[in-house]
Amino acid sequence: MSDLVLGLLVLGAVLFAGVLAYNRVQERAAQRSFGAGNALGDALVDEPPVRREPVLTKAPAAPPDSKVDYVIELGFPRPAAPAVVLERWRPIEQRFGRRVLLAPSGGDAWRAALQLVSRAGAVSEAELVEFRAEVETFASRLGATVSAPEMRPTLEAARELDRTCADSDIQVALHVVGPHIDADLGEQPFQVVRREDGVTLVLDVALTPDLGASYEAMARAGRELAAAHGGKLVDDRGNALDERALAVIGAQIEAVRQTLASHGIETGSPLAQRLFS
Repeated sequence: MSDLVLGLLVLGAVLFAGVLAYNRVQERAAQRSFGAGNALGDALVDEPPVRREPVLTKAPAAPPDSKVDYVIELGFPRPAAPAVVLERWRPIEQRFGRRVLLAPSGGDAWRAALQLVSRAGAVSEAELVEFRAEVETFASRLGATVSAPEMRPTLEAARELDRTCADSDIQVALHVVGPHIDADLGEQPFQVVRREDGVTLVLDVALTPDLGASYEAMARAGRELAAAHGGKLVDDRGNALDERALAVIGAQIEAVRQTLASHGIETGSPLAQRLFS
């Protein structure tokens, strides 16, 4: 390989690495999981945000889903009052918090679920065993039948999903630097964060619906903001971002979207927001 080609490849890698920050990825017990909370850069840590969207204080409602949950089917031989079912479920909810769901599934059937992956990592075998035992006790007290999946394949699937989420838990940052940058962009599908010499535009890939259009809106806003105020659109190292570089980033983001979609998870969906919030 010639020195020129090698140099171009290295330059391209540095450019992309300076823009895509792989967030919250760490080694846990010899296994990568997502949830470490790494900062994207000093601008996100030290400067107050102008606008942070989407901001999730509570995971949105989403029904149990076997793609991301361990789902136990419960059957009641006679109608059960929802208020009674939910009251008996409360101790399990208190024990496992937001990771558990209970929802009716038609007729006299209910579905109890434990989320397999979060930014804290994949569920452990001990947690899964405890959850199943708690649900079986809960069902017994209400006279319900229980149908639960095997745990070993579930744990293996959880670890694979955890690795996928770690690779997909990405934020993209574009920096607009220059004097007197006006950061009032109105409602946008991305965050705007102040920095001493301008602003940083940030897109949380997994949590963004209509990802391609949202990234295009962010890139366009960055270009227009820079042009309007005599500034520059740059990466983390201060390298100027032209149309070609922005297109490369867009292609990488689309690859992440496709990876999540292959697991039945659309970016910005209630399912994605449950996993990545």
